Amino acid sequence: MFSGLTQTASRQRDIIEVVLRNGWDYMQQLLTGGKADQPALPTPAVLRNILVDLGPVYVKLGQLLSTRPDILPAPYIDALSTLQSKVPPVAWPEIKAVIQQQIAQELRSQFKEIDPTPVASGSIAQVHRAILANGQQVAIKVQRPGIDVIVNQDIALINTLADLASRTDIGKDYDLKSLAAEFANALLDELDFTVEASHTEQLRQNLSTSRWFDPQQLVVPKINLALTTQKVLVMQWLDGEPLLSANLPFSQQEPRIDSARRQVTTLLFRAFLQQIYVDGFFHADPHPGNLYYLNDGRAAILDCGMVGRLDPNTQQILTEMLLAIVDLDAQRCSRLTLQLAKTRRAENLAQLESDFEALLRKYYNRNLAEINLGEVLYEVLQVARTNKLKLPGNVGLYVKALANLEGAARTFDPKFNVLDEIKPLMSDLFRRQFVGEDPLPTLLRTALDVKNLSLRSPRQLEQLLDQVTSESLQWNLNLLGLNGLRITVDNAANRLSFSILVGSLIMGAAMISAEKQTALYWLSNTLFAVASFLGLWLAVSILRSGNLR
Repeated sequence: MFSGLTQTASRQRDIIEVVLRNGWDYMQQLLTGGKADQPALPTPAVLRNILVDLGPVYVKLGQLLSTRPDILPAPYIDALSTLQSKVPPVAWPEIKAVIQQQIAQELRSQFKEIDPTPVASGSIAQVHRAILANGQQVAIKVQRPGIDVIVNQDIALINTLADLASRTDIGKDYDLKSLAAEFANALLDELDFTVEASHTEQLRQNLSTSRWFDPQQLVVPKINLALTTQKVLVMQWLDGEPLLSANLPFSQQEPRIDSARRQVTTLLFRAFLQQIYVDGFFHADPHPGNLYYLNDGRAAILDCGMVGRLDPNTQQILTEMLLAIVDLDAQRCSRLTLQLAKTRRAENLAQLESDFEALLRKYYNRNLAEINLGEVLYEVLQVARTNKLKLPGNVGLYVKALANLEGAARTFDPKFNVLDEIKPLMSDLFRRQFVGEDPLPTLLRTALDVKNLSLRSPRQLEQLLDQVTSESLQWNLNLLGLNGLRITVDNAANRLSFSILVGSLIMGAAMISAEKQTALYWLSNTLFAVASFLGLWLAVSILRSGNLR
C-alpha cells in the first residue's frame, strides 16, 4: 500500500523513518510487509513524539487535533494540548524583507521603529514590537518566509496518507479523508492573516456590548486593517502578561481566593458563554497563553486564528444539554446527543441510554462544586464515539474551548466553579432561546402559526375522516432493520426457483428421451446438460454460503 510513498520525495521517506523510529507497532508491521494486526492508533505519547519529530507543520496539525475531543479520547487531547513548536526565530533581514514586500509604502513612512528582536516565535509566524509613524505601539505578526510552500507540500502528503488509510477499518471509522480536508482548510486559513483579522474584528464587535459583563473590562486588540495583508498582521499592542503568570496577590481575608482573581475569571467565563450561547461565534482556543491580564487590571483575549460557529439549533441543544447534565438526566442526554449527531440514529438506543446512565451515576451524590464540566463533556463525547455517533466538528471545538477555559480558570482561581457561574445565567439563556432579544416578533410569529393551524386543522381533520370512512386511507410504513431479512428471503426464493427449474428440465429431458425419437435426442441431451450445469452451480453457491445446514 505504501510502496508508492517510499519511492517519491525525500519528505515522504522522512515520515516513514520517523514512524519506524518512534515505534508505532501497527504501522511498523504494515510498512515492513509483515502481517498487521487490527488497525490501531499509536499511543498518545508516541503520536506526540511523531508529530514533534516531523516538524512545525505537523506540530500545528497536532494542535488542531487537540481541539477535536469528538474524534480523539481524552488522553490524546491531553498529550497533544501540550505541543509547542520549538522553532528558532527567523533572522531580522528576512523578516524585514517580508514586511517590505507585503506593505507597498516605505517602512519609514509607516513605522517609526520596529524592534528586530521578536517577542514570540511560532511554527507559522513570529511577532515583533513596533511603533507606527503616529506614535501608536503595535505588534507585527509576520509569516515565516517559505512556510506556505512547506505547508502546501505537507497538506498534499497528508491527503495522500489519509486516502491510503481510509481503505482500512480505522480509516472508515474516523473518516480520515474528510478529517484531512478539514484540517487542510484550517492550516490554509492560518496562512492568511486577513482571515484572522476578520475573526478578531468580529469578536471585538460582538463583545463590545453585553448584559452579562462589563465590556470596558475586556479587551480584544484592534486590527490595523490598512497595514494588514495575507502575511503581515498589525494589531494594537497590549501591555500585560499571560493569565497564569499574572502577579496578583491572594486576599488576606480569604487566603485561597482573591477578589480580583474571581472578577477576572468570572469576566472571562461570561464573555465566552456569550460567544457560545448568544453570538454563536467563539474563540476556539482559549489556552492560558491566549488569555492575558493587562497592567491596568483588565483582561484580554488574543490570537483569533481558530474560531468556532454554532447555528441557533445547535445552541439550543447545547443549552438543554447543560441543564440535562446539571439534572443528571441520562435519558435526556441521550436524546440530545442523537439530535446533535449527523446520523440522528443509534445502532442500539438502549445501550446509549445505559452508557449515559453509567456516566452520570458517578455524579449522583456529588456537590455541583465538585463536578468538572469539561471532564463531563469529554465523557459525553466518549459515549457518542463508543456508540458510533459522529458529531459535527463545531461541537468538538465547543467542548475543547470550555474545557480549556475551565482548566485555566481553576488554576487561576482554585475555587472557581463553572456550574455556579452558569446557574445565574440559565434563565436569561432560556429566555433568549425561546423569545430572542426582541420578544414581540416572536410572539407575532407564534400567533400567526396558531391562527394558521386553527384555520387548517378542521379541514384536514375532515379530509382524514373522509378517507377513513371511504376506505381510501393509505399508510406508508418504513420499518428499519428489514433490509437483511429482505435479502435473505430474496436469496431463498431465487434458490427455490432454480431448484424447480432444474427439476423441470430433468423431467422434460426424461420424457423426451422416453419417446426414443432420434430427432429429439439432441434436445434431450441439451436439457440434461443445462440441468446438470444449473444444479452444480446451485450446489456450489449453497456450499460457499456456509448455509448447508
